[in-house]
Amino acid sequence: MRKVFIHLLALACCITQVKAQSAYDSVNVSIKKFMAEMNIPGFATCIVKDGKILWSNAYGQADIANKKAMSIDGIMNIGSVSKTFTTTAAMQLWEKGLIDLNADISSYLGLTIRNPKYPDKPITVFQILTHTSSIIDGKAYGESYACGDPTQSLNDWIRSTLTPDGTLYNNGDSFANWSPGDKRKYSNMAFGLLGLIVEKVAKQPFNLYCKEHIFQPLGMNKTGWMLSEVDTGNYIRPYAYITEESRKEYLNYARLFPNESEFKVGTYIPACLYSFPNYPDGLVRTSVQDLSLFLTALLNGGELNGKRILQQATIDKMFTPQLEAYTAQGLTWRTSEFEGKHSKAKLWGHSGLDPGIQTFLFFNRENKTGVITFQNSPSDGTPKIVGELYEAATSSKGN
Repeated sequence: MRKVFIHLLALACCITQVKAQSAYDSVNVSIKKFMAEMNIPGFATCIVKDGKILWSNAYGQADIANKKAMSIDGIMNIGSVSKTFTTTAAMQLWEKGLIDLNADISSYLGLTIRNPKYPDKPITVFQILTHTSSIIDGKAYGESYACGDPTQSLNDWIRSTLTPDGTLYNNGDSFANWSPGDKRKYSNMAFGLLGLIVEKVAKQPFNLYCKEHIFQPLGMNKTGWMLSEVDTGNYIRPYAYITEESRKEYLNYARLFPNESEFKVGTYIPACLYSFPNYPDGLVRTSVQDLSLFLTALLNGGELNGKRILQQATIDKMFTPQLEAYTAQGLTWRTSEFEGKHSKAKLWGHSGLDPGIQTFLFFNRENKTGVITFQNSPSDGTPKIVGELYEAATSSKGN
């Protein structure tokens, strides 16, 4: 009788595994079709659930010329998902009473930064975290992308772009026509400023602060802000796939494609490994595997393997809507709706987009389930894939 019971138990386990796999078989088909239709060289993804990677996979190539396969261990710059690390650093200092979210940012910087159209209205950290600071991306920001690591310090960059005597001030074109706090407009420039605030308050270079207080405690050993801090031999190459529509846009970033004299429609053009001096807004370089550790800590109330990067109350504060007029906005983090094949889900998270890369990190705090995606060529349609991945993870077949 005992042998029969063991046999039935084994059979039940096999059936469960088959059902679980079938949910991801469908996702595999969708991802491969998506990559073919959108001309994406490589795609890597994982699902985090209940404190671990529930499922992961990688497709296509990280480096076409060298026939290097995509991997969840490959390193890539993750675009604006990086802002969530800058926010974590700032909120760590807020927990210690070293940053007041409603104080004038100038009090932390040793210089005065004001919107020249509203010189009597202070800009606050809270406004940066909710994209209501009235700081916008001016001409200098778009022109600052270059191959290699930044050659200008974060402090010098902020001084040159956001103070009236700065060489890149451009008549204050990094400031909007509305008063700080009055409107919401997504800003990259403001997060470079937030990184500098962390640097000044912590009395430590921003990239090194993050390494010591976020990356190392979480075991994110392949992660850094600078190319000099990561294994570039394991880098996922960014690509531009040239269409009639994208050609004009990529020509604006021709300096990042130094080996190409022209952009031919229907070709993949590799980018250099690039940077920009406003790096706290978008230049974390990490892997899907490493990023899953950060996500796990967030879903676990700020702690992973006995190492705490944020208090539970701080996590709750970040994931609380902050603006009456835009209820999707938390502190940097936001909510978005994702649609799978059979259901919709409202998830917290952030996405990233830069030349040659696109990333998503979204999750449900209640069931502690999240999705990470990396791709080395931007495209439309990724939110649908995120929706399918989340749906597979939360269906009875995906458990």
